[in-house]
Amino acid sequence: MLPHIVLIRANFWDLMTQMSLFAIIIIAILLSMSLISWGIMLNKWKLFHKVSTDNRRFLQAFRRANNLHDARSSLLAFKNAPLAVVFDAGYRAFADLMQSRTTDVEVGNGTIVVDDSELQEIDRVLQRQSSEEIGDLERRVSFLATTGNVAPFFGLLGTCWGIMYAFLDIGAQGSASLIVVAPGIAEALVATIFGLAVAIPAVIGFNWCNTKLKSLADEMDNFSIELLSALVRK
Repeated sequence: MLPHIVLIRANFWDLMTQMSLFAIIIIAILLSMSLISWGIMLNKWKLFHKVSTDNRRFLQAFRRANNLHDARSSLLAFKNAPLAVVFDAGYRAFADLMQSRTTDVEVGNGTIVVDDSELQEIDRVLQRQSSEEIGDLERRVSFLATTGNVAPFFGLLGTCWGIMYAFLDIGAQGSASLIVVAPGIAEALVATIFGLAVAIPAVIGFNWCNTKLKSLADEMDNFSIELLSALVRK
């Protein structure tokens, strides 16, 4: 088996060195898209791992806190966690609403009562901040979708170009023998292989990123509900 592998590898590199300028440009574009896609996927893997860890630690600390003021004071260490950013936005919205209330503050046993309209205002702030956090996390993910959609077409373009030249060689040499047709067809198929090799990982990475983003969005929505409940209780 080893001699066959060596022969295929040698033929492949010979084919690459004999490709037309147009085919080389197509493959260079595909390689560039592949490098960018892999860079984005690696970056997002590290980012989502860090975000998930920070969110989990923040949520544990939040639930251990005696009250919201103590929670805000002790959660500065988690200020980069998306849940912490959402919490800070909700807390500041709550504090601003309380400062705007002067004579109409309802107090019962030392507890400020938050009415429905104020809860809706805080909820809007939480939803807006959650959307901003998700927007930051999904930055550049769309490039993976673009790569997954476009790369096969670049490969197909290179394939069509190679086949066209294969037919031109047939016409020029007046022969349709395998020795005339095979090099052009092989060059054409290389572009297709590159296109698929670039597109498949990009599509997988895009779907994985979307799944993680949906999970984080659900986590923020659940935390917003938990925070609103804490405001009502405390």
